[in-house]
Amino acid sequence: MPDTPAKQETIFKGVAASPGVAHGLAFVLLQKEVEVPIYKIEEEKIPDEIRRFEEAITQTGQEISHLRTEVAERLGEQEAQIFEAHLLVLEDKALIDETIHEMRTSKYNVDYCFHVVAKRFIEAFGNIDDAYIKERVTDIRDVTRRVIHALLGHSPAALGKHEGQRVIVSEDLTPSDTASIGKGGVSAFVTNVGSRTSHAVIMARSLQVPAVVGLHDATQHIDNGDYVLVDGYEGVVIVHPTEHTLYKYGRIQQRQRDIRKRIESSIPLPSQTLDGAQVRLVANISEPSEVKDVLHFGAQGVGLYRTEGLFLGNDRFPTEEEQFHAYRTVVEELKPLPVVIRTLDLGGDKRTNLTHFANDEENPFMGFRAIRFCLEHKDVFREQLRAILRAGAHGNVRIMYPMISGVQELIQANHILDEAKEELRKRGVPYDAQARAGSMIEIPGAAWTADQIATHSAFFSIGTNDLIQYTLAVDRVNDRVAHLYDPAHPAVLRSIRHIITTAHERGLPVSICGEMAGDPLYTPLLLAFGADDLSVAPSGLPDVKYLLRNIRMSEAKALTEEVMAQSDPKITATLLRRFYNEHMGELSDTSPGI
Repeated sequence: MPDTPAKQETIFKGVAASPGVAHGLAFVLLQKEVEVPIYKIEEEKIPDEIRRFEEAITQTGQEISHLRTEVAERLGEQEAQIFEAHLLVLEDKALIDETIHEMRTSKYNVDYCFHVVAKRFIEAFGNIDDAYIKERVTDIRDVTRRVIHALLGHSPAALGKHEGQRVIVSEDLTPSDTASIGKGGVSAFVTNVGSRTSHAVIMARSLQVPAVVGLHDATQHIDNGDYVLVDGYEGVVIVHPTEHTLYKYGRIQQRQRDIRKRIESSIPLPSQTLDGAQVRLVANISEPSEVKDVLHFGAQGVGLYRTEGLFLGNDRFPTEEEQFHAYRTVVEELKPLPVVIRTLDLGGDKRTNLTHFANDEENPFMGFRAIRFCLEHKDVFREQLRAILRAGAHGNVRIMYPMISGVQELIQANHILDEAKEELRKRGVPYDAQARAGSMIEIPGAAWTADQIATHSAFFSIGTNDLIQYTLAVDRVNDRVAHLYDPAHPAVLRSIRHIITTAHERGLPVSICGEMAGDPLYTPLLLAFGADDLSVAPSGLPDVKYLLRNIRMSEAKALTEEVMAQSDPKITATLLRRFYNEHMGELSDTSPGI
């Protein structure tokens, strides 16, 4: 810490947004408005201006799609979905039409007209007395800033240029700002505005960067180079902390490190309960580079290999050879461990830039996506299946179809799989002739026809994120109804139990993937329901295993009986939290909340 004896310790209280403790020199990020030129244009130049505007919109869309792909690879799909809201802003017909109308009426350049119209939108939304809409103003500001930069021919500065363990202090942070930060480059965030549900804060939590928001005037009281301590647990920011304060927080940090060390000590140990009940812990991945994490965190294979990353953010779909190389890399490095490769789950929140495959829908999550897309674009589907089958000749591969809603879709998909096998046989190419496919159960229609689907499946994987979304009619990326998205809802728990029971009656193993699988609070329930595998982000495996190794199956079953008798999700949440605390003791405060 710099020697600043004359400066007095000052404490500010804000909103605890992302947990952790960090300290370092402040970097005050002054987000100034871009200077937008204003000049008159001739009538005959209007088509050129419109063309320039359209090109800027297209360029911005490509930048956001690229950013979305990067975030999906670094942090996961849930975080990447944040940028779907940004793409929707670009598609806002009112914003585009009003800009062109403003230009035709005023005869000013399109840069200035877009700036005027966007500012009008931002002010209008900012004045609405609705927390959700006010938080989305930051998204609109982020996107319009990008469009203006594209119109002016330059790119916005990235926070990654200010690396070096600095505490970033700013009025607000956009998701683009947060996503541009290199891992480990910034120690903490402090902002004047914002909330726990803002998109930038969600990104900060995924990056495991402590953050305190809602300080109102932090940028006025903190100067560049001030030494700052950020407590993301309590929402406290301390400027010029004393040696005593640093010592106290140092002990907190050390305790957190000790807790993490104890949890990670379970990595090489068997995934079983105190009374010997076992469940296999496998990993979710999105690209071959994540195999090192799969091995490091002791996963027993891959339960979900998302393949969309190969298809998104490019000007063409990958060839069979390109896909084969990617799948083979994963399969060979993990051999003989199983690798479940999910076929293309395009659509919904994962949209392609390719115009001949693009699909503009009012409700994309319930529209033309996943297996529906593949069954219509059979050539794309067959090519991917051939690549997966060829990778299967080099290790242990299983195929999984997403968003199956009924048995007829499954029969069609299996028929195309048989065609792909026959094509490879005729070509004389090595492939896994015995490869069978399983179904991802994530739609209520599939859950309650699971007995029929089981007849044509090798296994089930329950996708809890979409199952909750569709069961409760809650858009999981819409913050306005996010509070209704509740894994503890009895309809969700009954559906999961029913699917597992039905599958086991027909001899099928069941894997659970999604956020529930990675939350230790739900581990006892999923164990007692009879889940065979839990498929988790690699870094989340130690937490689940540690809890698993500190409970008994008999205790999990007793808890489950009590939970399944409840009608109130809040009571269920309390029961799960109490069980967790009782079995984790002093480590319980590291658990995520429900």
